[in-house]
Amino acid sequence: MSPSDHRTAPPLLADFPVHSHDKLRYGDTDRQGHVNNAVFATLLETGRVELFHRDGPLMDEGCSFVIAHLSLDYLGELFWPGRVDIGTGVLATGRSSIRVEQALFQDGRLAARAESVVVQVNNATRRGQALSERILRRLAALQRPAAHDPSP
Repeated sequence: MSPSDHRTAPPLLADFPVHSHDKLRYGDTDRQGHVNNAVFATLLETGRVELFHRDGPLMDEGCSFVIAHLSLDYLGELFWPGRVDIGTGVLATGRSSIRVEQALFQDGRLAARAESVVVQVNNATRRGQALSERILRRLAALQRPAAHDPSP
């Protein structure tokens, strides 16, 4: 499922419970003069890290998070110089996984939407480990609110 399939209206930054930002660098650009497509994934990582390390590390002791899936829709260009605002929120949780929705904005304009699945992995066994009740409680507070609906 692409990020745009489950939400009809384009998101606003205010729709996300976690906001972060990154400064664009000249080296992020390509020959076309816009930010290279690969940099978008790095910007999204900034938002996920902010989500998972907000108020201390989210993962259980002896575990880490690994990305298992990333779906990214490019909706507009990003340009240097500037700043990118990143909205991040939790869509759903599974036994050991977290489905995350994100969006990238420049000057209030939506440039990309993404959805990822991140899995908590036990560092010793290298296998998925169930999310603890502590994690599930923290994730509940980071749920993405209902999508912005522009209709009356």
